[in-house]
Amino acid sequence: MADPMPVLDDLRAESRELDRLVGELAPKAWALATPAPGWTVAHQIAHLAWTDRSALLAVTDADAFQKLAEKALAAPETFVDEGAADGARLAPDALLARWREGRAALDLALRAAPVGARFPWYGPPMSAASMATGRLMETWAHGQDVADALGVVRTPTDRLKHVVRIGVRARDFSFGVHGLPAPAEEFRVEVVGPSGEVWAYGPEDAAQRVTGPALDFCLLVTRRAHRADLAVRAVGADADRWLEIAQAFAGPPGAGRESGRGQEERL
Repeated sequence: MADPMPVLDDLRAESRELDRLVGELAPKAWALATPAPGWTVAHQIAHLAWTDRSALLAVTDADAFQKLAEKALAAPETFVDEGAADGARLAPDALLARWREGRAALDLALRAAPVGARFPWYGPPMSAASMATGRLMETWAHGQDVADALGVVRTPTDRLKHVVRIGVRARDFSFGVHGLPAPAEEFRVEVVGPSGEVWAYGPEDAAQRVTGPALDFCLLVTRRAHRADLAVRAVGADADRWLEIAQAFAGPPGAGRESGRGQEERL
């Protein structure tokens, strides 16, 4: 059973890094467009705040979360946009306070969760460690949207290992969401983290292989960059197909970002 504390610590650090990026922005900067169509910087932070609240309900009030999930199922194409738009209407200082308060409350709730507990979510139930990993992946990905809008190049950290792991684990889901059967054989994935450490998954002798920088793999599986612009390489037809459709998040895949600088979907 995975210890949630390391990923919770990394989620806290990832959130603080994004907070430093937006915490002192002038009000007009919150209205800057990000690569996600129709979403400003404010929408990105509002989405994180909204999803943190959803996660907090899942951990602390399953009945309330169930009602929220039913609303999502009733409007699957619009509920994410509606949640972001609601928060984006707030003044920047109020939105920032909402995000900070929500993520702090979620952090405390996940740290206090009973060992072995599982919580409802929009897909399968999640452990505290899995919930934190998903929140870190989203925080990093939407942080990339914000950085792109502000013209900031972020320094990658070894917290990317959590994003890599969720991307690898979502392989079969990526095929399924495109109506394709998942490959029967395991893949070997070897990526190099920012510190130079190699993070490897799957059998060493696997015929299907994926290699490259961890940052590029994370940009690929969160669909924050086009494959043609990244140094991720595949050996084998199935692995090559995976790199065309890989995604680390639930929901429909969307169009993805165009080569160079284009569009991306929201998590």
